[in-house]
Amino acid sequence: MSESDPFDEIIAEETTRDPDLAAIEAGSRTLRTQGGPPQADAPARPEDPEVDKALREVEADLASRWGETKLEPSVSRIAALMDVLGEPQRSYPSIHITGTNGKTSTARMIEALLGAFELRTGRYTSPHVQSVTERISLDGAPISAERFVETYRDIKPYIEMVDGSQEYRLSFFEVLTGMAYAAFADAPVDVAVVEVGMGGSWDATNVIDGDVAVVTPIDLDHTDRLGSTPGEIAGEKSGIIKQGATVIMAQQPVDAAQVLLKKAVEADATVAREGLEFGVVSRQMAVGGQLLTLRGLGGEYTDVYLPLYGAHQAHNAAVALAAVEAFFGVGAQRAEPLDVDAVRKAFASVSSPGRLEIVRRSPTVVLDAAHNPAGARVTAEAVQEAFDFSRLIGVVGASGDKNVRGLLEAFEPVFAEIVVTQNSSHRAMDADELAGIAVEVFGEERVQVEPRLPDALEAAITLAEEEGEFAGGGVLVTGSVITVGEARLLLGKG
Repeated sequence: MSESDPFDEIIAEETTRDPDLAAIEAGSRTLRTQGGPPQADAPARPEDPEVDKALREVEADLASRWGETKLEPSVSRIAALMDVLGEPQRSYPSIHITGTNGKTSTARMIEALLGAFELRTGRYTSPHVQSVTERISLDGAPISAERFVETYRDIKPYIEMVDGSQEYRLSFFEVLTGMAYAAFADAPVDVAVVEVGMGGSWDATNVIDGDVAVVTPIDLDHTDRLGSTPGEIAGEKSGIIKQGATVIMAQQPVDAAQVLLKKAVEADATVAREGLEFGVVSRQMAVGGQLLTLRGLGGEYTDVYLPLYGAHQAHNAAVALAAVEAFFGVGAQRAEPLDVDAVRKAFASVSSPGRLEIVRRSPTVVLDAAHNPAGARVTAEAVQEAFDFSRLIGVVGASGDKNVRGLLEAFEPVFAEIVVTQNSSHRAMDADELAGIAVEVFGEERVQVEPRLPDALEAAITLAEEEGEFAGGGVLVTGSVITVGEARLLLGKG
């Protein structure tokens, strides 16, 4: 979108709550569906009451700012914050990641690979699944609640200074971005892995000059802000390509690829394209994931076990590998590939909460944060490939600002029945409104409405069990990161 395009509708009235900081309602009763222990990569509330109180105070401060759906498209405020903080984002090299889907999983893979080569990493991703502290990671783990609070308190005077000098206060996302860059400098990290929040050119993260710019697959999402075609959206996302960088480009629609390549030429950047300079040679199903042969910039890497499901995750792995090779100069300054044993160890350690994540057995309950039609399509394909469900029940809670019909149409061939619900966010589509669209897509006899997520989970599990204990029924919870995060807590994962 050009600079002259109107953004007045985006700069709406400030809300008092950010959707990602909405209180998660865990229900008044213990679900019979509860599963295993919490996982470290999606932390629960702090056990220390004083720390929990301090974290809630910071969350409240953040929630008083513009949420991530309220934008004034410029980097002027975050640039001003970086200036008064002494440009912390300049103290380490970075790998910058944009795209429509797959950014967080790719970032986690890049982080694991860098860690396997003994580099200290900082990772910044969004949105979070359960806790806001997940967004800022050091050495492969979310920063502690104590460190999160300390980082906020350290830079709060500078935040207030910038607030007073700008037309609009720093937003929720801008403050978190500033916290991440400051925390990385303070650590200090050897390299930062940074996922954009939205777009690229005017995204708050784009005050870094990424040595490597990664573009995951581009599709239609946030069309009111980024453009109505993949090519227009690519124009915004290409803003992370900086002078002399290396661009790692996943497979793209033709118009998006043309825009990205044009930008790379203008920036005198080197480009590596999936399917040409690197890619997936082969993949086969394995217990708990898949076994890959990847072709990188420096040669082939065989027998790579990835404990994630779906062809899309294999492609994310190829992109991540090429990004790390480029960071180390493979294919440019050096010809030899990375140490294959380190690569195998790294990929075997990867996790991605809320991305085809199994959280319960008998019947199997899977969580996936697909929230747009493109994401739903790859999730539907992956579920069919990875799981032999005789009957799959969907639990869907979506945001009202998404292409909900397209999302449901992508899942229609794989869901025997669907239970529509809503999460606790004010952005959530009303369950009855969602049901109206679902009836048009699935037919009335396949749709059940349960406005409360705990009831929806109970209903879906009951439907999955109807064929008997050994019949192979399953449940997929999807439609929104927030829905998945709340379900994850309800099912005992945090």
